[in-house]
Amino acid sequence: MNAEELKSLQAPLKQQYQDQPESALVILKANARIGEGITCKVDTGKALAEAGLHPATGGDGSTLCSGDMLLEALVACAGVTLKAVATAIGVKLHDATINAEGEHDFRGTLGVSKQAAVGFQAIRLHFDLQSDADQEDLDTLIKLTERYCVVFQTLSGAPHISVSH
Repeated sequence: MNAEELKSLQAPLKQQYQDQPESALVILKANARIGEGITCKVDTGKALAEAGLHPATGGDGSTLCSGDMLLEALVACAGVTLKAVATAIGVKLHDATINAEGEHDFRGTLGVSKQAAVGFQAIRLHFDLQSDADQEDLDTLIKLTERYCVVFQTLSGAPHISVSH
């Protein structure tokens, strides 16, 4: 896809969202059901993904870790956003890899230490770009990718989360 194809694909949506702002609010959903042992089956829309305990909490490594899945969602969103932005601004990427790593102290998760946070204390996102573009264009590409990556912005801004049962 080139910049013109992307713009023509998105132009009617942008116009609709300008004319009818309420139409831009879309509710995304995720569903899961508990499984055997200490697992949870997540319906991805394409297949069931079975999540379970990370080995650092007693898991055997045979199931997915939800923390890994969070990082995978981040690199997936960052990669799609990177490619869309590169296309839109005309930066040719020969290749790109996106890596995320998160620091997680499992003492918090297991209740060993009340001083240890439950969850990631830090997440590092790294782009390895292969391009003939100059540094200024690559810096702009990364800046815009950060700005428009939904998962990055969600993690950075911590939305209000409510729980019900």
